[in-house]
Amino acid sequence: MLGTVDSKGGTHMFQIAELGQRVSREDFDRVSQDLRTDLLALQQELRNADFPVIVVFAGVDGAGKGESVNLINEWMDPRWIVTRAYGEPSDEERERPNYWRFWRDLPPKGQIGLFQSCWYSRPILDHVHGKIDTARFDEQLEHVAAFERTLADDGALILKFWMHLGKDAQKTRLKSLEKDPLQSWRVAKSDWRNWKRYDQFIATAERTLRRTGTGQARWVIVEGEDARFRSLTVLTTLRDAIRKHMSQREARLKVIAEIRASTTAQRSAELAQMHDNLAAIQQAAEVEAQAKSRKASTVHIGPDGQMRPLTVLDTMDMTSALSKEDYALGLKQARAELAMLCRQAKERNLSTLLVFEGVDAAGKGGSIRRLTAALDARDYRVIPVAAPTDEERAQHYLWRFWRHLPRAGRVTVFDRSWYGRVLVERVEGFATPDEWRRAYAEIDDFEDQLVQQGTVLVKFWIHITKDEQYRRFKERETIAYKSWKLTDEDWRNRAKWDEYEVAVNELVQRTSTNDAPWVLVEGNDKNYARIKVIRTVCEQLKRRLGE
Repeated sequence: MLGTVDSKGGTHMFQIAELGQRVSREDFDRVSQDLRTDLLALQQELRNADFPVIVVFAGVDGAGKGESVNLINEWMDPRWIVTRAYGEPSDEERERPNYWRFWRDLPPKGQIGLFQSCWYSRPILDHVHGKIDTARFDEQLEHVAAFERTLADDGALILKFWMHLGKDAQKTRLKSLEKDPLQSWRVAKSDWRNWKRYDQFIATAERTLRRTGTGQARWVIVEGEDARFRSLTVLTTLRDAIRKHMSQREARLKVIAEIRASTTAQRSAELAQMHDNLAAIQQAAEVEAQAKSRKASTVHIGPDGQMRPLTVLDTMDMTSALSKEDYALGLKQARAELAMLCRQAKERNLSTLLVFEGVDAAGKGGSIRRLTAALDARDYRVIPVAAPTDEERAQHYLWRFWRHLPRAGRVTVFDRSWYGRVLVERVEGFATPDEWRRAYAEIDDFEDQLVQQGTVLVKFWIHITKDEQYRRFKERETIAYKSWKLTDEDWRNRAKWDEYEVAVNELVQRTSTNDAPWVLVEGNDKNYARIKVIRTVCEQLKRRLGE
């Protein structure tokens, strides 16, 4: 890219935005009506699309960021636009990871989000003012890029406008605003402090754009001196980008729709077959359960000749158990210790997030109830995760989990979690292979942000054998207050036991880290599992409180 010589003899990438480009009023009026009509028509089409539009405005002070946001709201229907500008985080926001407030404000599919002073603002300001060094700045830019990549991979259209003014043009602009009694409020003392550091801002801006501009989230540098030129550049870029993205998504959606229709039809056929043959399936399960069991010690070759290597679940000692007496005493002691540690964590503003996963009837709910009985009801929440609602389907799959993150000192328990993307959605075909494969990296990044914030994150996989699951299924049939839990869907999921074990093995392999390890809980004996869960939480809290 061409450069322009600055006061120190170097060059920067913003020459294209210092050319003095202007649009006459006559030319602007001639094209503006058709452009506005195009934008409104596209916005109506967008409402039925399967992606959101995320527009970021950044740049030098006085270059027209706020004016551009206002113009888009004026020319388009503001009912379908989410507009957000950020200042210093509130107490509620400080108690959660930095990106919590951005995730919470993301527009749903079919709408446009306009973001000003957002995820770029703090890293740039901190670097310019020397609060962070270049290595730390680059690390923060990596987080920015990962955030945008996560959204773009899910289909979001991301447009980023860098609104630019040369140093002399910015000075003129700020003085002009100050002299206007109706506009002077726009200029703060911080704007002039930033102007004095103009060269540092430009150097940091160039590094930012080079490291975060990608094919999925490109930067558009806009010369901000002439309002009409600036407005046409922003609005025509927005129009053309939406049109192009709609066209690209349309072809992809046809393929995805065919895949999902096939998956739905197959699932319906399997459920119908399961319902018609339920008695025979239960009889086969009973025969299997009565057969002499043995601990797996070698690779298993299925009837179809396919090889199933051992998984991490095969290494678990499923005979682990506690007597009723040991359970009663252990539960009393563990609850007392947990209550004390949670009070200490609250005093230290230490958040705790517990994830429970496992096969059907593994005892997740029972373990959660025994754990929460030790806590103050004002300090914890249990989030039962089922199929997403319409509101949740309109967002990235992680959005519904970000919104439930605990405040400082509180405990949040997820009864099933974001791991559904690489478990049930993978096995049942609800997620495409591309979607669930990239989810491992997205989940690792999500959990890394939780841990960096100081959250105590503990993930439990409660496991039972296939025989024990069958016994519990049959027990549920005979107990009135449990019978509602058992459906044809449970029997169908049981038929895919091996597929789920393979998915769990990869899940543990790819998402168990030093700071967010998986805890495998032997669940055949409920008493043993419940005590192990509570004691594990206590150990993690003691470790963190002792740091």
